[in-house]
Amino acid sequence: MGKHILVVDDSKTVRNLVAFIMKNEGFKVTTAEDGLDGLEKLYSCGAVDLIITDINMPHMDGFTFIENVRKQDAYRDLPIVVLSTEGQEQDIKLGMSLGANLYMVKPAQPEKMVRNVRMLLGQ
Repeated sequence: MGKHILVVDDSKTVRNLVAFIMKNEGFKVTTAEDGLDGLEKLYSCGAVDLIITDINMPHMDGFTFIENVRKQDAYRDLPIVVLSTEGQEQDIKLGMSLGANLYMVKPAQPEKMVRNVRMLLGQ
C-alpha cells in the first residue's frame, strides 16, 4: 500500500469519487463525513500522509478543521489540500492563511488532483 490519504467531505458522492481516484493510483484512503469525523479519523487511523478536505460541511467546516489540525505539533507539516466549490478569492486566501498547502476548486480534473497530491508528497 502507498501513502495514506484522509478525504473529508460531507458529500458521499465526492468522498467515493476522490477515494476511487486515489485508490486507483495506489494510495490507501480513509474517508470522513465532516471536520469532526475527520479529526476523529486522523487521531484513530494511524499515520496519515495527506488530507483532502471540503470547506462547506455540517458540524465542523473545513476552515475550522484545518485550524484544529494545524494547532497540533504532530500535524503542523501534514500536507492539506482544499477541494471545494467555494472558489472566491477570500475563501482561497482564508484557506491558505489557515494552513492549506493547495486550494482546488470543484470539479477538479482527476489527473490534476493526482499530480498535485504526488507533488505535495514529494513523489
